[in-house]
Amino acid sequence: MSILVGLDVGTTGVKALTVSPEGDVLAQIEEAYPFSTPQPGWAEQDPEDWWRAAKSALGKLAVGNLAGIGLAGQMHGLVVLDERERVLRPAILWNDQRTGAECAEIEERLGLRRLVQLTGNRALPGFTAPKLHWLRRHEPEVYERIAHVMLPKDYVRLRLTGERAIDATDASGTLLFDVAGRRWSDEVLAALEIPPEWLPRVVESPVMAGHTSDGVPVAAGAGDQAAGALGVGVDRPGPFSVVLGTSGVVFAALEDFAADPEGRLHSFCHAVPGAWHAMGVMLSAAGSLRWFRDAAAPGESFETLIAGAEPWPPGAEGLFFLPYLGGERTPHADPNARGAFVGLSLRHDRGALVRAVLEGVAYGLRDSLELLQELGVEPQVGRVSGGGARSDLWVRIVASVLELPLERAVVEEGAAYGAALLGGVAAGVFADVHEAVGTCVRVRDRIEPEPGWAETYASGYKRFRALYPALRPLEET
Repeated sequence: MSILVGLDVGTTGVKALTVSPEGDVLAQIEEAYPFSTPQPGWAEQDPEDWWRAAKSALGKLAVGNLAGIGLAGQMHGLVVLDERERVLRPAILWNDQRTGAECAEIEERLGLRRLVQLTGNRALPGFTAPKLHWLRRHEPEVYERIAHVMLPKDYVRLRLTGERAIDATDASGTLLFDVAGRRWSDEVLAALEIPPEWLPRVVESPVMAGHTSDGVPVAAGAGDQAAGALGVGVDRPGPFSVVLGTSGVVFAALEDFAADPEGRLHSFCHAVPGAWHAMGVMLSAAGSLRWFRDAAAPGESFETLIAGAEPWPPGAEGLFFLPYLGGERTPHADPNARGAFVGLSLRHDRGALVRAVLEGVAYGLRDSLELLQELGVEPQVGRVSGGGARSDLWVRIVASVLELPLERAVVEEGAAYGAALLGGVAAGVFADVHEAVGTCVRVRDRIEPEPGWAETYASGYKRFRALYPALRPLEET
């Protein structure tokens, strides 16, 4: 039997799994690594940690009849190499918030509307281009030595195959890519004075982009969200993806390129050649619950926390949580946004606070869904995944706030699973991405909105939307 491997270079560790041609997960390994915050709002990692973890995970899987490997990974991270392909400094990650001034300058240089037309996005601190701009200004000695720019999973590919390449989905998240044209943007590169020779060649996600020393084909792969969407069956317009991970994502496949004129959504190339997707991203979804657990109930299990929220009615008697703990992307492109509990009373206990966190994240996801609908997406059912999707209560809340049913797939391994499917296409196990998804992705269960919660959440969402402007930092009001 031919075995496929999916490798996801995540924020907290590498996940590797083996998959049969029928879509069954045979084994999985996770290797953790740290990230550093040398200053408030900064987030960095050593690329060598990614490679050590990936090499260890692949070694522990010890696959005999390996047909193909697919890669996925955290998006937007900046890896800079010198002419000998040596790492020049720690990678600056997707959740780093240091580049607010650089984002403003990029939008001024190109104009917001032109930038969105070219790249599908506005300039946000997590993206790659503002980080390069920051390096030029603050670390010129590093900037002058740059010969190659890479993203996290593509650095692992370099170490695994010796090839410098990037797929169209990950390239879309650099703010240097002509997303509609699926190529590097000469206009953006010229405006930002970035040499095009720094950038790797662009390959479609299921295409082979190198092979291991043993001759195993390695697919170009995809950014984690596009790969994760494939893993739950979102390979074409129809079902949309809802991710309750550290960040929260609402993701819909598009047949043609389309972008929100204000850049409140991300419009990227999809992992299906010739297709695109749009998505809204909130920075602290399950990360909000983790923050609450670590701050208020260290050592407590998430199951216990959520069980305490179950007795509270929807709306938690007027208690709201704004999940803007580290800034926000959708719909507020605001790195200075901050979280809050609003409406506390003497009756509220820990369970009520947890319920408010679950509901606040659900409201944030609805922000993204409504913007997708403005773009022309007609959602019918969502495929929910991520750590938060293991909670029946949280999925019921999200379904009720979105007013749409949600389904969970049999395999819940997200981006690594989608990466394995791409590896199968590159290896010839599947004819194309649609065949891979149709063969392997199966639905486990379906959660309908709670009819008795609809009115409370409809009015609660209006209140939630009204709270953000009042809680912006004082210097911005």
